Amino acid sequence: MRGFRWPPPPDGGPRTWGPGPGGPRTGRPALPEPETELIATPHGVRLERLVTGSGDPVTVFAHGLGNGIATTRPFGSGVTGRKVFFQFRGHGRSDSPPGPWSYLDLARDLRAVADLGGATRAFGASLGAGALCRLLSESPDRFDRLVFFLPAALATRHGEVARRRINDLLDAVAGGDAAALADVVAVELPPAVRNTPAGWAYLRQRLDQLLRDGLAPGLAGLPDQVPLDGPGPLAAVTAPALVIGCAGDDLHPVGVAEELAAALPDATLHVYDRPGVLWSERADLRERIAGFLNG
Repeated sequence: MRGFRWPPPPDGGPRTWGPGPGGPRTGRPALPEPETELIATPHGVRLERLVTGSGDPVTVFAHGLGNGIATTRPFGSGVTGRKVFFQFRGHGRSDSPPGPWSYLDLARDLRAVADLGGATRAFGASLGAGALCRLLSESPDRFDRLVFFLPAALATRHGEVARRRINDLLDAVAGGDAAALADVVAVELPPAVRNTPAGWAYLRQRLDQLLRDGLAPGLAGLPDQVPLDGPGPLAAVTAPALVIGCAGDDLHPVGVAEELAAALPDATLHVYDRPGVLWSERADLRERIAGFLNG
């Protein structure tokens, strides 16, 4: 990646490689990647994990499809106690067992990481929110507090946009062409951010990770899955929950967030008026998540 020059560095952004004055002045929203570990799970799938912070309580963070630890860490920046981040099967250095995979498999990954880390609180983003719903349908009292960020599906398939996005990502990763992959990853950024130092830093970090670790082809079938047959089982969940949605997000229809909040007995719903909130509403999002989990 040291010779990678796409897109051109924005004014004021990185123009030389390595640390120093030529480096990006901000890497938001992704944080630098510390060393992770591979852990064995009771269901035989080794998963990549990162533990930060100290003390209790412990919160587990579940990422979205095609993402991972680096893109999930900002959500925990204001959360107290220990924070456990991990990669679902098929992501990063985690195992890729024979497929096809379902939300039941993802729920097993999430449960194993939560149990091994002693987590009492849980955060799920997009795909991770669906895995959390599936886990709760079987163990409604597993966690004391819950955050669902941009749930993508509950009991109805909304997979066409997600299917196209993950297939484009898998094809670009398999091809190993940094420029082609950058075209796909850049869609994750709001247009106003793409030509900024922060957007450049995010793009480089995502490409470094994807080209280093890859993505498993088995992920392609997940957009056709749903976490639950119906929202009924979530009625047994008594833990306070925060559900966060965004208007205008094709990958994460706001109706899914509304349906999930209605299904949970003690849920608070917050809907932002535009997508890209990790960039445009970072401070508010951080305070909202941390304030809820730390309460």
